Amino acid sequence: MLKKAAPEVVPAHVPPQSAIYLNRELSQLAFNRRVLAQAENPHIPLLERLKYLCIVSNNLDELFEVRIASLLANNHMEAEPVEAPALSAALAIAAAECHRIVEHQYRVLNESVLPQLAKEGIYLLRDQDRNDAQRAWVKSYFEREVRPLLTPIGLDPAHPFPQVVNKSLNFIVELSGKDAFGRGTAIAILKAPRVLPRVIQLPPELSKNGTAFCLLSSVIHAHINDLFPGRDVLAYSQFRVTRNSDLWVDEEEVKNLRQALQGELQSRNFGVAVRLEVAKNCPQHLSDFLLQQFSIDKSRLYAVDGPVNMVRLSEMIDHANKPALRFPPYSPTYPSRLANVDLFAAIRKQDVLLHHPYQSFQPVLEFVRSAALDPDVVAIKQTIYRTGMNSDLMESLIIAAQRGKEVTVIVELMARFDEEANINWADRLERAGAQVVYGVVGLKTHAKLALVIRREEGAFRYYAHLGTGNYHPSTTKFYTDFGLMTSNPALATEVNEVFIHLTSLTKPKTLNHLWLAPFALQKEFIRAIRNEAKIAKAGRPGRIIAKMNALLDESVIRALYAASADGVNIDLIVRGACALRPGVPGLSENIRVRSIVGRFLEHSRIYYFRNDLAHDVYLSSADWMNRNLFRRIEVAFPVLDPDLKKRVINEGLNPYLKDNTNAWELDSNGIYHRRKPRGKMAAFGAQQYLMQLLGTPAE
Repeated sequence: MLKKAAPEVVPAHVPPQSAIYLNRELSQLAFNRRVLAQAENPHIPLLERLKYLCIVSNNLDELFEVRIASLLANNHMEAEPVEAPALSAALAIAAAECHRIVEHQYRVLNESVLPQLAKEGIYLLRDQDRNDAQRAWVKSYFEREVRPLLTPIGLDPAHPFPQVVNKSLNFIVELSGKDAFGRGTAIAILKAPRVLPRVIQLPPELSKNGTAFCLLSSVIHAHINDLFPGRDVLAYSQFRVTRNSDLWVDEEEVKNLRQALQGELQSRNFGVAVRLEVAKNCPQHLSDFLLQQFSIDKSRLYAVDGPVNMVRLSEMIDHANKPALRFPPYSPTYPSRLANVDLFAAIRKQDVLLHHPYQSFQPVLEFVRSAALDPDVVAIKQTIYRTGMNSDLMESLIIAAQRGKEVTVIVELMARFDEEANINWADRLERAGAQVVYGVVGLKTHAKLALVIRREEGAFRYYAHLGTGNYHPSTTKFYTDFGLMTSNPALATEVNEVFIHLTSLTKPKTLNHLWLAPFALQKEFIRAIRNEAKIAKAGRPGRIIAKMNALLDESVIRALYAASADGVNIDLIVRGACALRPGVPGLSENIRVRSIVGRFLEHSRIYYFRNDLAHDVYLSSADWMNRNLFRRIEVAFPVLDPDLKKRVINEGLNPYLKDNTNAWELDSNGIYHRRKPRGKMAAFGAQQYLMQLLGTPAE
């Protein structure tokens, strides 16, 4: 168990009270604090707690690969000297908090999660923990599976410091004496082959009546002396370097974006180094040597008490057969009104609202598959941001193209970390005869849209799907999102206009229902906020509820502050980074901000404006961030059906305002406090409520 109880207050940032914006980096890191708190929660199953620790590591990896790397690049360019002090300060503040989080994370792993897993018969064995029989098996495994693939590199003028792949496992070794040629080469670098598993399961007969694992790093540590016969290993350490992984191409100069990206993907693994992780017992002279080789400042050195890549421990979760240590199985429901009916007929009758992961994503797959096979369907248009390496939906689009339908797919090649998958799909779609478009130069196509054009009674009818999340069947199982299927001409014809705009690059027609970025989305959000302020100033109730992943756009924040001053009652449900400072007298005293961290990743974007009882509800792929509002193609769409509008409010907003188990409230100093039931108040979790309301627990 931990020596010290986990704090109930999670620090994000405590800047001067006069500041009206919270620090972006620290607010983003505060989200990881909330995820880390899940790993400490004794009411959460143990393997799930380990999973939360892995999620924190993965989040920090991406933070360094993208956000910290961007800050460092801007700081080094110093194009604007006035901004340099602010960038340096932001980096220093973020670095200090990252160190605190990482230290806390490994303490939770070593003092709480791993000891409790051992009590449950799941062991992660270091060399000193292994008995003679286990050591003999590990030695045999090393000789058979590991050693043949290892290639130690002794550093000398002919063998300079090798290229080290982003986030790969490596070892630095200090040797005594001289090499076989009589030279005093003192340092060797050893790369762990990427084909080897990082977590190795021992045979059942050696697993202490449970399940025993060891790390590849531990196996190599135990036998590292065997790799340097005739020399003594004086010191060694595992290490891992994180690199800038943001791809960049000059989209205005490049003639073929796909080819340019394919070339750039090869260099991603060798971008500028931004973080170095070593073992806690790594001698300082070795870590200093590595810092020098990678040109990394010492503030970005992390000496960790455990594996340098905690994400790899997720392999333990996959192989530990202990259902009692996982969340109970859960299966989404298939909407009854869509069962055993013609899908297009059902959509014609009434719009269909799907709430994932509580309701199945299967109707969306069937929407595209049915269109591919339906002889009355003449065209399918689709945006693709993330869909994965294997996708039934993409296969359906290929089938549709092969069957002679007009298939247009707008593939976002610059979807971070999904570029390779999207390039592969673009190639397959083109070979099948589909028209593939790569969106608009300089703007990521992030909108989630699908359109089916069907010939009915001598005329074309449009069927559309609009969503808040990606067309990725895997993530729909643990991301919360809404999707709307509609044949309402007011919406579906405008979806078609958006596709024409994206493919032709012409100015879009006036849209009466859809709000489109980068042209009108921010303006429409601010207009709706100001309308609530106008209503409040007239003495009638003004009300805004908004749910999103991040709130960072300063213009939107200023509009919210002004609305608060005019008496608008505002609730914001922001999963991650939030730059708005709530509850400041005279500035934001009518604004409350909360974050929900639970079993599922909160991903839906919902924007509600009371509007004198019109109850306007918009769903969107866009957060209130500058990048979404001005550097992406985004769409916000209204829910027009009154019954479905009520569903969005009653499923996507109200339960989250009631949550007192997974909710964290942000105060005016930028500190998040865990919300708990008070007095005789019953515990209530929004996700648990929705699982019972919409889903079916698996047997």
